[in-house]
Amino acid sequence: MRLLDQDFELFLTQAEIESAIAAMARQLAEDYRGTCPLFVGVLNGCFRFAAELFKYYDAPCEVSFVKMASYQGLTSTGIVETLLDVSESVEGRDVVILEDIVDSGHTLQHLVTHFSDKNIRSFKIATLFYKPASYDKEYEIAYKGIDLPSEFVVGYGLDYNEKGRELNNLYILKNT
Repeated sequence: MRLLDQDFELFLTQAEIESAIAAMARQLAEDYRGTCPLFVGVLNGCFRFAAELFKYYDAPCEVSFVKMASYQGLTSTGIVETLLDVSESVEGRDVVILEDIVDSGHTLQHLVTHFSDKNIRSFKIATLFYKPASYDKEYEIAYKGIDLPSEFVVGYGLDYNEKGRELNNLYILKNT
């Protein structure tokens, strides 16, 4: 499959991805039973992950979103900008950040710093995709859907220069 100037090949099917999301949703519902956590999705990439997660999450919760930007083309710029912030009060809340992918950890580090002075009761990260070989930050990822190699991926909410988010499967950059 070709997007703009790059070729990608199938890596994970929609069924494989959604199975991992369902398992994560059940674990989150069990871990937060009796509470009402605030799930904060990181746009734009997490929209597919969040929508699917809440099909299986069967406990009370609230949902909000932030928008961060750090990618340009195939690589992270290393500079994270907050484009949209949470409008709800997070003080005294259990907050679960929903990330589409954790690779370098730049966005994650920005989020940890952003929420660190807000008097949150608990703060955890849930990511659909995780690149353990690329992650070089100290913050623990509490919920991981699927581990990936360090190669660039697109689909299921992830983009290449804003293209490919709508793809139902996950594709990996083809080595040419």
